[in-house]
Amino acid sequence: MERKEGVSPELDALSCNLMGQVFDLLADGKEVPVLLAVQDPQGHMVSYQFSDDGIEACIEGAHTCVQNLKRSKGDKRAGIGVPQRYALVYEGAVADDKGAYQDAILLEFGEVGYHTYSAYSLYKGRGDAFQWTDPAPAGELDDLL
Repeated sequence: MERKEGVSPELDALSCNLMGQVFDLLADGKEVPVLLAVQDPQGHMVSYQFSDDGIEACIEGAHTCVQNLKRSKGDKRAGIGVPQRYALVYEGAVADDKGAYQDAILLEFGEVGYHTYSAYSLYKGRGDAFQWTDPAPAGELDDLL
């Protein structure tokens, strides 16, 4: 299947809203679980959080959740049809030019018919001193949808 470059307005909004939720948690000094938001073609959205295991297992759990929703054509109990797009956000670190690691929020996002991408945003501080950078591209990922 030929995939489009770029990001649809709907996926951009989904991703930005999820990142905003994570920035609010960080500014308040709260723990950030691995967060996943999935939306169907009609705009119905469901979100999940993964926090009962290590970060890698939680990320893998989120990936599996997206694949399972695709395979099962949605989740009627959660009120969502076949997944059209998703955004996944979690805490991590990114190496700078000198090899030092800086705290970052990592974002994975994908949509049917588009390439799947990742991005990151550096952050520091808490409360009124909380600061973050605009998201920067981190590369293309394997498609989950």
